[in-house]
Amino acid sequence: MVSSPPSPTLRMESPATGAGYFSAPFERFIRDETGAFTLLGRSSALSSYTMETFFDSRLDLLQRQIQKHSDRLKSKAEEALKKRVQSGDLLAENFDREVKNFKLKVSARMQNLVESWHSAKVVRTRDKVSFFFSVMSLLVSALLFGLAPQWIHIAYTVQGLYLLPLRAYHYKKRSWHYFLFDLCYYVTILNFIYMWFFPSNAALFMACYSLSHGSLASAVITWRNSLVFHDTDKVTSLFVHIYAPFAFTVIRHFYPNAEDRFPALKALPYLDPVRALLMSGAIYISWQLMYWKFVLVDRRSKIASGQRTTSFSFLLNDKRSAIGRALSTVPPKYREVSFMAGQLVYSLLTELPAVFLLYDSPVWSGAFLMFIFSVSVWNGGGFYIEVFGRKFERELEALRKELADSSNNNNGSRSGRSSPTFTDGESLAGTPLLMVKTLPPTSLDELLSETESPDKDKDE
Repeated sequence: MVSSPPSPTLRMESPATGAGYFSAPFERFIRDETGAFTLLGRSSALSSYTMETFFDSRLDLLQRQIQKHSDRLKSKAEEALKKRVQSGDLLAENFDREVKNFKLKVSARMQNLVESWHSAKVVRTRDKVSFFFSVMSLLVSALLFGLAPQWIHIAYTVQGLYLLPLRAYHYKKRSWHYFLFDLCYYVTILNFIYMWFFPSNAALFMACYSLSHGSLASAVITWRNSLVFHDTDKVTSLFVHIYAPFAFTVIRHFYPNAEDRFPALKALPYLDPVRALLMSGAIYISWQLMYWKFVLVDRRSKIASGQRTTSFSFLLNDKRSAIGRALSTVPPKYREVSFMAGQLVYSLLTELPAVFLLYDSPVWSGAFLMFIFSVSVWNGGGFYIEVFGRKFERELEALRKELADSSNNNNGSRSGRSSPTFTDGESLAGTPLLMVKTLPPTSLDELLSETESPDKDKDE
């Protein structure tokens, strides 16, 4: 029997004998096992390296792009924040600059307004208006006295309602408003109260009549009130001191049927001097106590520091007046008492002509008013002539010196001489008018500033 070839069988060699147990193909596979697995490992490693390299590079690129984009966004955010902060600072700076510019513009405009208000043209216009109304007030008062004396007290009230608030405004602005507490304003208010609220009160009429013809009228002489038409302040002072006795003189002697409008006259056909002096003295003492309390006590610190001025401090510092020299000789702690007592005595003494003579005589009353008014006119004429004359003389002297200096500067040149020369003994009086330079316009405020004294018109 022919034996068939042996089938390939798996065989292994016994470890002891080394005989193969697997078949030949598997043996070859076993022999090539190491090389096959090495190739597979190398393929796996290559794949792993390729994947790692590809993805790592992509991830790294993506990460760099993300970082770059993040840095860009961060930079933009920082720039936006910086711009916002800078814009806020710039806005605040621009706002402050605009506010400063606005303040400068307002200040410049106010300065221009003040300069325009105090310019020569405006001052001349104001003075012309004041002059016009002052002259017209004098004319209207004279016409009313002759044609309709029953309107005099009305004219007195209307002018007082205009001039007194105007004075209060100007004095407050100049820190002179403590002068408004003086006796003259106190009596003026009492006069208005009697005329319009208590015309039948005989005691109040006696006090108002006596004080108006006493302290107020005599102040025209004592304080040198001046009839200066262009100056509202001087006109107001003269009005306060002279229109009150004028109005009560008209009521007493020239008012038709005065008892019907002012019933107090029925009870006073004659004036009892003692009673009149007592009533006026009581009115004066009541005013003096209020003045002492509210001015000399409550506001003593302001007066002592020089922030405010009163009649007492004004007279005390005026060494050229008799009252100022007399007060300077009194010890400081007794000066106020001496001043108040002296004012009381002065008030009573100046009322004696009124209570003994003027109340019963229209002739003497008219003469008294003419005398007081003539004193104010004389003082006003002295103001115009002396003050304006001295001012013009100084300007003329300055012009002469300017022309002399100009002639000295041009003394070396024979041509181009712009101003005339003067020899010794020559004066401007002989100089042709065209050769004299026009004088600069002078503000009346400058003239008044040299002699101005609050309320009392004590011109020197």
